[in-house]
Order: sequence, then structure tokens, then C-alpha cells
Amino acid sequence: MALPGHRLLILTDMAQSPRPLVTQLAAAAGGGPFGVVVREKHLPVAERRDLTGHITEALAGSGCEVLVADPRWPVEACHLSVHRPVPTPRPRVVGRSAHAGDPPPGDVDYLTFSPVHASTSKPGYGPATGVVGLAAACRSTLLPVYALGGIETPERAERARHAGAHGVAVMGVIMRAPDPAATVRALRAAVG
Repeated sequence: MALPGHRLLILTDMAQSPRPLVTQLAAAAGGGPFGVVVREKHLPVAERRDLTGHITEALAGSGCEVLVADPRWPVEACHLSVHRPVPTPRPRVVGRSAHAGDPPPGDVDYLTFSPVHASTSKPGYGPATGVVGLAAACRSTLLPVYALGGIETPERAERARHAGAHGVAVMGVIMRAPDPAATVRALRAAVG
């Protein structure tokens, strides 16, 4: 089993970013290393692969790790939606999305559990489980769990860790940040 090397995962959404996505992520890396899950599933495969390459280049030497959501090409690390099969050949790191009531999968290295709180990025997505639901999810599996959904503040990130989460996964709080490095720095400090 392999894990992303960080307790902070950033999920991309170029529509929320005030700057080009690559620029926003490069700025975020000024706050310290994190894992980044390249989503942008609306793009054609070739464009998404190229975007992933540009992100990888921009983050080279920063200590950040790039994962691809539901990849359509061979990758080193990926994050899968709930029912997507693990790719062949198997990437070094494989994560999966999970929600309240989902049976814990045995074919991956880590999970994101959502939504913990109401999500600004996905309004109406839920219901939110709160930290009580997160704690139950963490106890239900031996896999490391990243809390996702409404983790908009360092305080929420810290509460997620106290509830048993290995780390936190965020989207909008970084994608919309005017100073993404400061936001990354604060979240990294909160999750240890």
C-alpha cells in the first residue's frame, strides 16, 4: 500500500480559480507541499493529459504529488470515483471517493470521505455527516481517510484530524483563494 505523501489533498476545479489553474497551483505550492488531484473531467482526454503534464512541470521540485481523477491513460497515482475500477496497470497510489453508508473498498490505498460539512463548491451535495459521521467512517476502515466537504478553515481541518482523519481534501478554499500559499500554509499547520 502507498499513500499520497501529504495530509493535504487539493482537488482541482479550474472554473473556481481566479487565475489559470496551473498558476493557482504553483502559487499554492509556496505554502508547502501537498497532493493535488487533477479533476477537470469535462476536458477531452488529450487536453486533460496535457493539463496534468503542465501541472506536473509547474510543481516539479516543490515536493507536491500529482494524482489524476478517473484517468483514461496510465498514471503513477490516481483518485477514483466510487464505482470506477482500479486501472490496469495499477498505479503506485490509488485512492477512492466514499460517502456515508458505502462499504469500505479493499482495492485502494486511501479514501476521501464526503461531505463532512456543507460544501460551497457543491451546494446541495449531501447530507453532510459532520465530524461524528467522519469519525464513524474512520473507525469503519483500516484505510487512511481524508475528510472532504466544507473544510474551509484550519479549525475544521484540525477537528477532522481529531475525529480520526489521516488528512483533509479541499477544493474551493484553495481554488478561490486570492493567496493560495497562505491558505495552504494554514491548512498544513492544522493537519500536522
